[in-house]
Amino acid sequence: MRRKKIRYGDHDSNFGHLYLPDVGPNDCPPVVVLVHGGYWSTEFTLVLYTAIARDLAQRGVVVWNVEYRRVEESGGGWPGTGRDVIAAISALDGPVADQLAIDGVRVDRRNVAVVGHSAGGHLAVWAVAQLGARVGAFNIATVVAQCGVLDLTIGNTDRPSLKALMGGSYAEMPERYAAASPASQPPFDALVAAIHGVDDTMIPIELSRLYVEGAVARGQRAAFYEVPGGHDAFIDPRSIAHRQTLRVLGV
Repeated sequence: MRRKKIRYGDHDSNFGHLYLPDVGPNDCPPVVVLVHGGYWSTEFTLVLYTAIARDLAQRGVVVWNVEYRRVEESGGGWPGTGRDVIAAISALDGPVADQLAIDGVRVDRRNVAVVGHSAGGHLAVWAVAQLGARVGAFNIATVVAQCGVLDLTIGNTDRPSLKALMGGSYAEMPERYAAASPASQPPFDALVAAIHGVDDTMIPIELSRLYVEGAVARGQRAAFYEVPGGHDAFIDPRSIAHRQTLRVLGV
């Protein structure tokens, strides 16, 4: 397994870690993009997903673990944070593809998954919807939202982290919240798998359940999974939550 740092933009936080598994020249591994959570704040970085990225790479997956501008950074907050995640995913058909060519690694471009945890689940689903689940020759087949913030317009809309991201309260700018909410996006051609820990005390499990119900009603392919564990179980490669993610990804 090899890890390489690749830039996809001009800001210091516009980079990601590309993990290349030990595969043969005739292998064609799948690709997983990881979008970390952490309140959209610089208190948290892509290292939250490092153990998961390494586990996936050891299973033969090419992993693109991305960083992005967060609310305390110049250009971060909404919509800059969301635009960065779009650009990071789009880098699959740019600097990431260039690095894969240099290393002689072929990938299954029809089998890309984007996985996001917590705030990263919000960003992952929203960004894939904006992209229409395609990036050049890369087809995004699956989006996994792990304890994701999948609807910004219901529940605790006054949480400080959400107000910091959006630049104001829901009461002040409901249309802005709706436009940034995964639950308000039109259907796209990928499966959205919402996986949620039954013991999560940070993001109510009902948000994932309601998102899937609404998405299916709109014509989106979506599935809901309950797993044992709390909010942070998904960043532990030994957890049942991670094993459920592996099953959804088929790796």
